[in-house]
Amino acid sequence: MSHEKAGDGEAQDYVAYLLRLWRETGGESNRWRASLLDPHSGERVGFGSLEELFEFLHRQVVAATHSDERQS
Repeated sequence: MSHEKAGDGEAQDYVAYLLRLWRETGGESNRWRASLLDPHSGERVGFGSLEELFEFLHRQVVAATHSDERQS
C-alpha cells in the first residue's frame, strides 16, 4: 500500500484507503469481513475478520513509523 506523497516526494503523515465492511450471515456464522483498496495503486487486501483488519493497519502504522525514524 502506498503512502501519500508531498509535492517534494516526502511521505505525509497519513495513508488513504477505501474501506469496505460487510457482514456474513448463515448457519452459525455471523461475522464481519473487510477489504481495503489503495486508491493510488488499485491494490486490494481482504480480511476475514475485523481483528485481521486491525492487525494489518497496526503493522502499516508501525512500519511507516520505523521508516520515518530511519530517514531522520
